[in-house]
Amino acid sequence: MEQKPTVIYRADANAAESLLSIRKKLCDLCETYAGRLVRVQTMDGAVYDGIIRHHEGCILYLELDSPGYRAFWNPFIGFNPYYNTILPLVLYELLVISLLA
Repeated sequence: MEQKPTVIYRADANAAESLLSIRKKLCDLCETYAGRLVRVQTMDGAVYDGIIRHHEGCILYLELDSPGYRAFWNPFIGFNPYYNTILPLVLYELLVISLLA
């Protein structure tokens, strides 16, 4: 006989409804401003400049605009291996999206 799973977390119904509403609004914004240069700030304080390339479900795909987004700096490398990097961001962790151009 299978044992019924024990629920360890259940989202509050009001919170879930609010998150769905926010996700819908952000998806609509991402669709409207796809291909535009934006600045995105996350709830953790990270700031990224880039172009909205795509959104799917609750993920925004941001093409980083500047070659300054590197994990390391090596003066012996003549190119930026992270140029045109696509950064996936979770929509409900975004705090601000601003148009830059």
